Amino acid sequence: MSSVRYHESLKLLARMAMIRNTRPLPSKEVEKYVMKLYGFGPTRSLRALWCLKELDADFEFVPVNIIVGEHRRAEFLRLNPAGKVPVLIDGDLVLTESAAIVMYLADKYRDKGLLPADLNERAQAYRWTMFAVTELEQPLWRITRHTFLYSEARRLPQDVILAREEFVAMATILDRHMESRQFIVGDGMTIADCVTAYLIDWANEQHLIDDCPQLLAYLSRMYARPKAPQRIAEAFASVRAGT
Repeated sequence: MSSVRYHESLKLLARMAMIRNTRPLPSKEVEKYVMKLYGFGPTRSLRALWCLKELDADFEFVPVNIIVGEHRRAEFLRLNPAGKVPVLIDGDLVLTESAAIVMYLADKYRDKGLLPADLNERAQAYRWTMFAVTELEQPLWRITRHTFLYSEARRLPQDVILAREEFVAMATILDRHMESRQFIVGDGMTIADCVTAYLIDWANEQHLIDDCPQLLAYLSRMYARPKAPQRIAEAFASVRAGT
């Protein structure tokens, strides 16, 4: 073989090697990851679950049994030092706080419509989401802490009374807002509904919306959706049954 032909053959082999090295790997060789949601039954994990289902997102649910203290284990505290669920893992992202998870997912899957495209509607979705986590959720937590979570010695019965009054006052505002509305913002489900519907179910367990007909109707409507998660009472029953 002449020197010229030899060098041409080497160049050809080198080009072939480059082609082999740059071609896409077979699908079975590509490491595929899916989002993981760490959560537990009747907690705010239900918000994130609902959002993921509405978005038709591919995810794995990882149960964290807070009753037996799994949320205090070192491996979970590395994900969330606060020791609370839910936690979303999406690639390198570790995200806590259920409302933040809902907002992130809606932004990631914008084509699904949970985050309105219109700027004004999007602003209203943010507004009512913040209203839910500040004006509705906080009094519900105070009621729960002082009737269930805290030891008897730490409970303040008077704070329960005040928290109930504060919740009802704010729920009445939302109840009026829901007149002639199917959803909190616009003509379809948004982040505001993902965050708020869970709270309305929580309040219903405490008989706090008995005089809010719009919210009672909204609650029934939202949980009739095909992709709605379990109601809080159902989730508690599942935990007790060990399912």
